[in-house]
Parts: sequence; structure tokens; C-alpha cells
Amino acid sequence: MFSLQLEIFILILIGFILSKLGYFSADTRKQLTNIVLWIVLPCATIQSFEIEVDQNLLISMALVFLISTGIQGVYWIFCKTCWNKIYDDRKISLQYGTMVSNAGFMGMPVTQSAFGSTGLLYASIFLIPQRICMWSYGISLYSNGQNRKEVVRKVLTNPCIVAIYIGVVLMILGMFDIHLPDFLDSTIAAIGDCNTALSMIVIGGILSDVPKDQIWDKLSLSYSGLRLIGIPMILFLILNCLPIDSMVRNVCVLLSAMPAASTTAMLAQRYEKDPEFASKIIFVSTLFSMVTLPFIFLLLERF
Repeated sequence: MFSLQLEIFILILIGFILSKLGYFSADTRKQLTNIVLWIVLPCATIQSFEIEVDQNLLISMALVFLISTGIQGVYWIFCKTCWNKIYDDRKISLQYGTMVSNAGFMGMPVTQSAFGSTGLLYASIFLIPQRICMWSYGISLYSNGQNRKEVVRKVLTNPCIVAIYIGVVLMILGMFDIHLPDFLDSTIAAIGDCNTALSMIVIGGILSDVPKDQIWDKLSLSYSGLRLIGIPMILFLILNCLPIDSMVRNVCVLLSAMPAASTTAMLAQRYEKDPEFASKIIFVSTLFSMVTLPFIFLLLERF
């Protein structure tokens, strides 16, 4: 994991430096982000489903989904209790950043690198409840409400959710020894293998835009402590008492230890809810995750 974190740090640093040198503009990052979200992550997700299926795997996938659903409930409790003393727009970003982590954009490549294709498969299932909450409760924090049909449409047509549909079909076909042609399978694999590098470089570019003055305030540090240490440790203690597969536990805990999602700043900017503070908690939590993630991984490996 230490080697993986060094790799991630270098990739983020590359994005940061390229942006500072003017070779990685905001428009370029936006386009590359769309490529990652619409093509690279879905291909990596599809690839993760192309494994041999047995009853234990199906049970583990169902457990991951149930655990993730429970975790969203825990997040909701934290949202309702932890930030009650904050009365301005910062409270919205703190609540959203607690409910929605960077488990997709950053967590999936990290999980893939740490646990291989099975880990990525579990991560894809883990993210379904989070994406539902992101498009419903999460968006409602910034807006005054939204159309229920629009929420359902966004969830069902999300590229990574569509990739799960395709992956499930391929998994079922694989049980009857029906597989994609080699050239198509190799193409999907080649695109999916770009997942970690492109995702981390984009994150580095996003972090380069965060204003550095007054960045180390008490509130952003408190949020980072809760997001990166408090929540995953509570989850680890709960799951460690349950008779579940260690891979299921490890993936769920690791994904719960991810920093604030980059969409926190995007939504804060769109709805004019203190986007500077939203960018700050993304920067601080992502920076500290370079230290906390190896700690969490070491804890998982030893227990």
C-alpha cells in the first residue's frame, strides 16, 4: 500500500505541476474528467465483472450492497448531528461531503490497485447506494428540491451504473461460456487500465486551483478527521464483529475512508454556496488521505 500511495502521490503531483505550468487548463480537466467518467471508469467496471462466478461471490456482492446501504444511513446520522453548530453555507458542503465521498473517482482506482478485479467489482456494487443518495439527498442540500423522475433518470442512466448492467449480462453469459470477442475484450481492458493514472492526474489539476490562504482552518481539519479516520474506524469496528469475508470488509472500510468528492465544489459553485470552502475541504481531506489511507490499509491487513 505504501508503494501504491507513492504512485498515487506522484500522479497527483504530475497533474498539479502540469496545471501550474499552464499545460492543464480547467477546460482540459473538465473534458478529461468527462472521458474518465463516461468511458474509462465504465470500461474498468465492465472488466471487473469478467470473472468466474460462484455462489460465494454472489453472496459477497449482496453483502457489499447491504453494507453500503447501511453506511449511507450512518452518513445521514452524522450529517444531522455533527454540523449543527455551523449556520452558514459551509454546513451544506460539510453535510454533502460527509454523505458523498470520492469513493468513485478516487476510490475505485485505489481499490482496483489494492485488491485487483474482485475488489473493483465489489467497489462497483458499493457505489450504487452512494450514487442514489448523491442524486437525491445530496443534491437537495444545495437546491430547494428536485423532480423525483429526474433523480431516477440520473441514477439509472449514470455511465457507471449502465456499465454494471452490461457487466452483469457479461457475467451471466460467462456462466454459459459465452464471452466477448478477444479484440473487444482487449480494447475494454486497455481503456480500463488507464483508470488510476487519468483519475489521479485530474485530481492533481483540481487541487492546483484551491486558494492556499487560510486553508488550514479548524473546520476543514475537523471534517477531514471525521471523513478519513472517524467514519472508517467506526465501520471497521462494526464489520470486524460480523462473520463476513475479509475482502468484503476491507473494500467497504477502504472506500469509506476516501476524501470529499470533487462534486462538492462543483455543486457549491453552481448554487453559490461558498465554493471556496468546498474546495478547501476537498484539498485538505485529499492531502491528508495520502497519510491516512496507508494507515487504514495496514489496519485491514493486520486484522
